[in-house]
Amino acid sequence: MKRILILLLAGLLVLSGCGKNTVEDKKEEKLETKTEAKENKEVAEEKPSEVAKSIDDMTEAELEEAWKSEEAYGKLIQIGFNGGLCTGGAGIAHALGYFKDEGLDVELVKMQGVIDALGTAKVDMSCTHIAELLVPAVNGVDMVFKKGTQTGCKSLYVLKDGPINKVTDLVGKAIGLPNGIGGSDHNIALRFINRDNIDPKDIKWKPVESSAVILAMQNGEVDGAILSDQFAEKFIQDGTLKMIRSLTYDDDFKHEPCCVYVFNKTFAQNNPVTVKKMTKALFRVSDFIAHNTKEATQILFDNSWASGDFDQAVRMMESYDWQVSNDETAYTLTRIIDDYKKFGVLTSDKSVDEILDMVWEPEAYKHDNEDGYQASNK
Repeated sequence: MKRILILLLAGLLVLSGCGKNTVEDKKEEKLETKTEAKENKEVAEEKPSEVAKSIDDMTEAELEEAWKSEEAYGKLIQIGFNGGLCTGGAGIAHALGYFKDEGLDVELVKMQGVIDALGTAKVDMSCTHIAELLVPAVNGVDMVFKKGTQTGCKSLYVLKDGPINKVTDLVGKAIGLPNGIGGSDHNIALRFINRDNIDPKDIKWKPVESSAVILAMQNGEVDGAILSDQFAEKFIQDGTLKMIRSLTYDDDFKHEPCCVYVFNKTFAQNNPVTVKKMTKALFRVSDFIAHNTKEATQILFDNSWASGDFDQAVRMMESYDWQVSNDETAYTLTRIIDDYKKFGVLTSDKSVDEILDMVWEPEAYKHDNEDGYQASNK
């Protein structure tokens, strides 16, 4: 009897021990499952950026497979576009079927303001002046730059028969800004006067309508103005204006892209293959415009994306360099960021390189006039 009790007690201890280990095992197993789920969630959340870093190493077949998992796959992509010569590349690419060749379905959307349209994801991509986009991008608007568009397009003009012959003659005088103080014209003018060692405080800045700018100069309300070269050309030809500083023609600016192709940043992060395909089409159309400028201009006119004198528009298009490399765009952005920090236009405490990394995420393509270009780019 005593022996039976001992055996029963031993059995209970064994069962008790087994029960305890089973509960602990289940707790540990549950903890491991939670940890694994958390890690899987983190991996999933990081997936878009990981794809973005690796797509340059993918084969075409791998890219196509990765593309199928993106939010934008098979959906209509909206490109903000208001026409014009400088920003006409996306429209020309659409008209030529370059986006379609990449399997993309795009729509050109008329927008009121590029910053609001991009920042609120009303459009997925657009194009405009770096001078307009850079500060909002650094200050948190949801956008990122992917490709330089073209050089040139704006200059500083004064009356031909007036007393102003160079930028230093404008010290103490007024420069007219068609898109207002703090706009792209203001930022361009700041860089002009900085290159000639003039303190911005020594210039009077005045908003003025483009339609009234010539009269404002003639009446002495302003002494010079930032104008598009296309707008100013007829006044140059009739002897009203002269150019004293230029993004288009001056040696220290003529290789800088004035505009960039810009994407909604969240869209770009979530759809890296889509954005790569779009950028590929934009490189392709830049090469087309460079070699077929008159035909490209005709496409703009045929679609009412440009107006005025056709021959003049062709001359303007020919004055731009459409094959701006990624290196040239990065260098330009570095110079502009540095200038804006000096002017106080950018108040970020980040370094120039840190700011560049925030706003500039190029794709690894080259134009057909660059070393290392491959026909596969097309």
